[in-house]
Amino acid sequence: MNTRVAVVTGANQGIGRAVVEGLADRFGPDDVILLTGRNAERVAAATKEIGRKQVVGRVLDVTDAGAVAALAAKLQAQYGGVDLVVSNAVGPLVPERTQAEQVDEFLAVANGGTSAVLRSFEPVLKPGGRLIVVASSLGTLDHLDPAVQGRFDGVTLDQVEAAVEEYRVAMHAGTAAAQGWPDWINVPSKVAQVAAVRAVAAERRTADLANGTLIAAVCPGLVHTRASRPWFEDFSQARTPEEAAGPLLDFALQPLDPSTYGELVRDGKVLPWNPGEEGQQ
Repeated sequence: MNTRVAVVTGANQGIGRAVVEGLADRFGPDDVILLTGRNAERVAAATKEIGRKQVVGRVLDVTDAGAVAALAAKLQAQYGGVDLVVSNAVGPLVPERTQAEQVDEFLAVANGGTSAVLRSFEPVLKPGGRLIVVASSLGTLDHLDPAVQGRFDGVTLDQVEAAVEEYRVAMHAGTAAAQGWPDWINVPSKVAQVAAVRAVAAERRTADLANGTLIAAVCPGLVHTRASRPWFEDFSQARTPEEAAGPLLDFALQPLDPSTYGELVRDGKVLPWNPGEEGQQ
C-alpha cells in the first residue's frame, strides 16, 4: 500500500493542530503527516504532545517561498508526491496596533504563504489529491467595494499577487480608503486567498476533475482561537478548533464533488463567489 502524505501549515496550534490530530485518527499507521510551523520550539512541543507515530514536526516559514518549494520537491522525490495539503498559516493581527503597522507581516503569511503553497504543491499533488486553503466567509467578492472587485475576479495568480501588493502599498501611503479598500486587513486578504485558489483551479480544472483531484478554499466558521479572540466578544456560537477540523476533514477526504472544485466551501456547501451577481441571474 502506498504511503499517504499530508502537509499542514500553521499547525502547532489552533485549527492546524486540530487538523493534524484528526488526520492522525483517519490515516493509517504508516502514513505521514507533516506538522509545520515557523517556530521550532512550538513545532517540537506540539508534535511531542500529539504523540502519534504518523506525525512528523517540520519547521517551515511559509513566507519563504524557497523553503516551501524545497519541501514540496523533497516530498515529491521521497514519496512521489503529496496526497493532502492544508494551507492554514495566518499572521498575527491585533486591535492595539494600526492596520498599516501590521499589514506587511499579515499579508506575507496569509497571502504570500497561500501563493507559495499553491505554486509549489499543486504540481506535486498525486492524482486524487487534495489542496485545501483555510479561508473565511469574508473571502467572497461582495465584501469588497466595486471599485476594487475587478482586481480579483477572473484573474491569474500573478494578478492576485499584484493586487495584494497594490493594497499593501496603498495602506502605507494612506490612500487605501480613497481607492475603495476596506478598513480591516482581513477582508482583502481573505478575498485574495479565495481568488488565488480560483486562479489555480481554473488552469487545472479539466485534468483535476478527470482524476478526482480537488483544489478548494474552506471556511471553518467562527472558531475560538488565538487569532480570533481579539476581534470578537461573543463566542457562544463559536466552534472549538476540533469542531472546526472535523467538517474540514470530512470535506477533504470524501469523494470529489465537482461543484465544489475551485470554490469556497463551508460545511460542505459552496459559498457563491459573487452573491450579488448570483442573485441577479
